[in-house]
Formats: sequence, C-alpha cells, structure tokens
Amino acid sequence: MTSSSSRPANPIDVEGVRMRVNGALGEFMDGQAVLLGKISPQLGPAVDALRDFLLDGGKRLRPAFCYWGWRGAGGDAASAGIEHAAAALELLQASALVHDDLMDRSDTRRGVPSVHRRFEALHRDSGWRGDREQFGASAAVLLGDLLLIWCDELFLRSGLSAEAVLRAKPAFDLMRTEVMVGQYLDVLEPVAGDSTDEGALERAQTVLHYKSAKYTIERPLQVGALLAGASPELVAAYSDFGLPLGEAFQLRDDLLGVFGDPAVTGKPAGDDLREGKRTLLVAHAMRGLPAADARHLDERLGAPDLAAEEVTVLRELVERSGAPERVEARIEELLRQSLAALEAAPLADPAARTVLLALAEAATVRRY
Repeated sequence: MTSSSSRPANPIDVEGVRMRVNGALGEFMDGQAVLLGKISPQLGPAVDALRDFLLDGGKRLRPAFCYWGWRGAGGDAASAGIEHAAAALELLQASALVHDDLMDRSDTRRGVPSVHRRFEALHRDSGWRGDREQFGASAAVLLGDLLLIWCDELFLRSGLSAEAVLRAKPAFDLMRTEVMVGQYLDVLEPVAGDSTDEGALERAQTVLHYKSAKYTIERPLQVGALLAGASPELVAAYSDFGLPLGEAFQLRDDLLGVFGDPAVTGKPAGDDLREGKRTLLVAHAMRGLPAADARHLDERLGAPDLAAEEVTVLRELVERSGAPERVEARIEELLRQSLAALEAAPLADPAARTVLLALAEAATVRRY
C-alpha cells in the first residue's frame, strides 16, 4: 500500500487534470457559443447559463477517474484527446444535474440559483408574458437535453482514434442508460414505493447503484481504460474497485444531504429531506425507529409544506435511528473492499495506483 506521505494533496489536480478538463470544456463552449450566436442573439442567456454551469465549480471527479483509468491502462499522459473525452463526462454530469434540480425543485446548485430558477428570474426581470415557472422548467429541460447531446459530440470529436472511441463507446452509452433509468427509479420510489416494507432497502440499493455508483466511478474508469485498449482483466478489476467505491461515494453524499454544512455542499441544510429522497440512509432509519416515528418520517419526508423546524425534527429522527452509524460503517467496509481490489489490479503504471488511492479517499471523505 502506498504511504500517506507520498499521496498527492489534491488528486484531481495531479498531471493538471482539472485544468486540462476545464480547458477542454472552455474550448468546446467557445465553439458552441459561436454556433448558437449564428442561430439567434436571443440564445445569449442560454450560452451564458451553460458556460457558468460548466465552468464555475464542479469537482471534476468523473473526468479524473476516466483519465486515471486511461493512465492505469498505459494511456499517454500527454494525449490531448483523453482530456476532451474525459470532459465529455462533465457535460453528461451537467445535464443530469440540470434535470435533477428541476425534478427536485432545488433552488440552488453550488451556492447559486439552479438553472430553472435562473430562467424564472430572467422571465420575471424581462417582464415577459405567461407563467415564469413553466418557462424556467421548459428552459431547464431543453438545456439539459442540449448538454446530453453535446456530451456525445465532444466524446466522438475528442481527437482520439476512431478505433479507440469505438472500443469505449458501448461502455459510454451503457453509462448514460444506467444513470437515466436510475434517475427514473429514484423519481418512482417516493410516489409508488413504501419505505416501511421489506423491499425498500433493496430498491434503495438499486437506485444507488445505477443513479450514482456505476456512473460516478466504475464506468468512467472503464471508459478511460477501453480508450487506452485495456485488457478484459483490467476492465474487470476496475469494476471490482469502482463499484464499491461509487457506492461509498453516494452513501457519503446521502449523509451530506441530511447533515451537511450548506457552506460546503452549496445546498440548504437537510435538502434531501425537503426533496423527499428515499435513500439507503432513510431506508435504514425507517427500520431503526419505533413504528410511530417511522410513519411520521415516511409521511412528512418531501412534504410540500415541510417547514424548516420540521426539517430539524426529521433530521433528529434519522440521527436517533442509528442509521448514520450504520451508513458510516458501510462506507468503511466498502472502502476497504475497493482498496483491496485496487491493490490487486494489473495496472500498467504505478503512478495511477497512487492517484486512484487518493481519489478513493477524496470521494469518500469529500474534502474537495
């Protein structure tokens, strides 16, 4: 195992990955701004919103795993193509977040208005006719779709060989399918599921795997590896490393969604409770509470009239259930499993093992 003293302070910045991905996104947006400007000057606010959303903030975790999946498979560190292919994952992430914020009715993202709220404000400030909330929602759907189209465009035009792109495209497409159906199952659970029944834990686990765990780490690693021409053994090893790590990442996100500091998360405290997210944390809480408290949590979770004081009460119920401790223990177990798989993985470059170890810790401790 690599000693902690030799690990990079911020693994996303090793070999300039964050800067290179940001550069690729900026270059791509410059080209798209020219294209949209030729269509109509009225698209200026859309260009500004997408540029701001893509370039102001974002951890770049998925591009980092894609890049180091590439490096671990022997990919060239100097390749400009890999930074563009990895940046395509950030366009996919941006698309998912724009739609996610709309579905969750979130007011903010990274401490600033979410895209649908931004366009509601544009409608209001411009004195336009009609329903401003409907306009904001429509804009968010369309701009999220545009980002999804663009992620495919950037991936295909990365500059890597057609053979390399063809190798990785099935994994890239599977990743997009998985995140969309995972998102659907996440939307379905609050309206069709029963958080108190025996299947709730299994359903929450399915959502966790497909909406986040595979999409955040396992698939980006595999896409990078396949772009570099990795062996089936390494692709499988990346799955053994990435899937449990992705699950741990989402479990940490679930804890932050209930107990996180708004100054760190960019979201109001207890936002997941307002949005009614039926996470694994909530499923465990239902089983750790007395029946009356579990019913109260189930009934009030995501209620439209949920007041700030009630959010505090629900947070206290989750804490009293013992669910946070169970989730923390699961995170530690998953991290151990993931790191053992990384240690055994047949990586072509030892530097990649060091950075992937640091990325694993960053993803679960969430210091960045």
